[in-house]
Amino acid sequence: MLEIVALEKRFGSNTVLKNIDLKVAGGELVFVIGPSGSGKSTMLRCCNRLEEPTSGDIILDGRNIMSGTSRDLNRMRLQVGMVFQGFHLYPHMSVLKNVTLAQRKALKRSKPDADARAMDMLERVGLAHKANAYPAELSGGQQQRVAIARALALDPKVMLFDEPTSALDPELVGSVLKVMKDLKSKGMTMLVVSHEMAFARETADRVVFMDGGVVVEEGKPEEIFGAPKAERTRTFLSRVSS
Repeated sequence: MLEIVALEKRFGSNTVLKNIDLKVAGGELVFVIGPSGSGKSTMLRCCNRLEEPTSGDIILDGRNIMSGTSRDLNRMRLQVGMVFQGFHLYPHMSVLKNVTLAQRKALKRSKPDADARAMDMLERVGLAHKANAYPAELSGGQQQRVAIARALALDPKVMLFDEPTSALDPELVGSVLKVMKDLKSKGMTMLVVSHEMAFARETADRVVFMDGGVVVEEGKPEEIFGAPKAERTRTFLSRVSS
């Protein structure tokens, strides 16, 4: 469903991604871990060209998103849902309007159709009863679940999660992870950057460890967490689990 081929990203003389190759199959949850500054979030943002790759290819469902017109890119971006560390909700809009805005602007859905889709997705994340609330009235976990509902309402083929729980109080993390686990059970293709190691062990199909802008190793959770091959992976995991 998503393939990253020979991806490089430079900021001036600083190369932050070095020849990254990664495949995510349809329905697969791939979890990316690694220290801060290893290039994880930059790689994720290159997947929908929020960051422009220096070189390499990003292939979504068989189509190379590095070629084509700006209209093609905008159409492709609708197929890649993105959930950020911050929630990026419009504070002056109700939850319902936050979830319908992109549907109406980008997909040209009618108000009744957009409202119906929004309510379905809010129900899915357990927040239909908050449709008329405003972001300031919600907890951080609820705001993040609204952001997930907003992305899902556009019917994406792939969901990208960039540290979706790092801005949340610890007691609110579980509600967001529960939604992600539900998405996984329903066959959503997901690429997740996060430090939620227990969630990765339990839910991921594959775990990718990055450091210094390269993929050091990847494998099933039991392989990466139980018997990592690379010394750098072992060192990292011993520090985050200690």
